[in-house]
Amino acid sequence: MRGLRSWVASFGVGLARAAAVVAVALVVPAVWAAAVALGIAWGASNPWSWLAPAVLVGAGTLGLSRPVCRTVRFLVARWTSTVIESGYRRPGPVTQLSTGYWWNGFGYERTGRDAVLDQRMRLRWSDPANWRDLWFVAVLPVTAGPVAAVPLAGMAAAVLGFGGSGFIANVVGTVGVAVALGSAPYAWRPVEPVAVRFLRPSAAMELADRVDELTAQRADTTVAQAAEIRRIERDLHDGAQARLVALGMSLATAEKLMEKDPERARALMREARAGAATSLTELRDLVQGINPPVLNERGLLDAVRAFALDSPLEVRVDAEVELRLDPPIESALYFGVVELVTNAVKHAHASRARISLTRQGPDLVVVVEDDGRGGADPRPGGGLDGLRRRLAVFDGTLEITSPAGGPTRARMMVPCASW
Repeated sequence: MRGLRSWVASFGVGLARAAAVVAVALVVPAVWAAAVALGIAWGASNPWSWLAPAVLVGAGTLGLSRPVCRTVRFLVARWTSTVIESGYRRPGPVTQLSTGYWWNGFGYERTGRDAVLDQRMRLRWSDPANWRDLWFVAVLPVTAGPVAAVPLAGMAAAVLGFGGSGFIANVVGTVGVAVALGSAPYAWRPVEPVAVRFLRPSAAMELADRVDELTAQRADTTVAQAAEIRRIERDLHDGAQARLVALGMSLATAEKLMEKDPERARALMREARAGAATSLTELRDLVQGINPPVLNERGLLDAVRAFALDSPLEVRVDAEVELRLDPPIESALYFGVVELVTNAVKHAHASRARISLTRQGPDLVVVVEDDGRGGADPRPGGGLDGLRRRLAVFDGTLEITSPAGGPTRARMMVPCASW
């Protein structure tokens, strides 16, 4: 009985999936058929009878190609857990300049809305993935589509056969049932290899995306370095430098008062010593802000544990193995953890968090979870997008799962084949 129920379920699921594949595959051909029917209805005598069908074919194919491809990717991922990257060009940040105009990466616009619309239009028409999508909607109806239609055709033959009378009709109905029952669990499966073959980004698209990514990383690195240098200069100028200047003036005054007013000179010397201690503390704090000493001395795991002890949240740190990576990678991951936990406190109003560091093959995976209200959005130009870009310098990735109401789960992955 259990085997029968399993077989019936497999048949039902397979038939439904085959029907979904056929429906998706016939969307664009249906537009073509409608265009042909329109041309026939207008008649050959009308000299403009070709114009409306041509517009319908062109606009329909261009407008439906991307939704069809997205639907196929969704179905393949849901049915087989095979994720096919879209390879579409991502829009960059739209920023307002001091002149009042908006820059979208291509040109200047007077309003932010116009800049976004112009950016979307340019990306839509300049994206090489458009040609791949057009090729796929032409390939799908002649590859996976006919195979998926086999069980549906069998069901149709069964209905027509058993609805008629006579020996031939019964044979047709029986064959139709056999074809439908035998092919339904498997007829939808060719959609996966076809989608993987024709929908994945081409080598040229991956290379172009990589060049754009490296260009953005170089710009981000340059901006971050300049901002860090300005911060250090400001902290030195406003803090330690000012105290050292005051310290020099106090020592010069004490030197002049050494013979005339020794008590006053000793008081100035005491003030100078206190100022020197304060300057040393400020310099130590400044250096610690660049990289915590525990991170340099004991590595990423102990630095994360030390940060967890000072965090206002109840933070639990789990690690499978002791980790010691290259200093730039440790620094990027450490400040990524700090930013994620800080966001959990500041924006999500979380009360607890969990940080786990695990090794998955040659990769280091750091997961930060909190019980906050969720809603984290890695929008272009935001803090999470900046964290993603910093990790991308090391070919790392950042994945955020943060539904409204929480919880939030952030997964940072960095390849570390040499550890």
